[in-house]
Amino acid sequence: MYTLVRRQRLAAPTAEVWAFLQNPANLDRITPPDLRFRIVTEVPEIMHDGLIIEYRIAIPFLGTHAWITEIKHVRPGRSFVDEQRLGPYRFWHHYHEIEPADGGVRMLDRICYQPPFGPLGRLLHPLYIRRTLDRIFDYRHEQLAELLNGRSTAG
Repeated sequence: MYTLVRRQRLAAPTAEVWAFLQNPANLDRITPPDLRFRIVTEVPEIMHDGLIIEYRIAIPFLGTHAWITEIKHVRPGRSFVDEQRLGPYRFWHHYHEIEPADGGVRMLDRICYQPPFGPLGRLLHPLYIRRTLDRIFDYRHEQLAELLNGRSTAG
């Protein structure tokens, strides 16, 4: 099992950040274009516990794949979890949290994941999988800062 933790400060009000995060359609706006990410199912403007979302995502060298997640443990204005039900990982649990901080919001992403392909996945993890996740979350960091009209810093 691997863990990726990302922290970000946004110079935007908590309500604005939560309004953006609670709308599942916004995930497309913070995903790198080369992944050709698209939501397949109809989604509400506000997520809720038990919401099932199906996506399509292009994984370099592996083609386009279905990814189905369930939204769980929603604490409005504070946190939620998305868990993979079907997709490219053996296991995926992504905890999102925001909290007020001086001049804005502190945001936390903690992803616990298990790559596919057993021993091959463990070999590919440092060479490809982790680098890809870092690139995706670097892009997300930049996009959130730009879209929410605030300065952003790591941490």
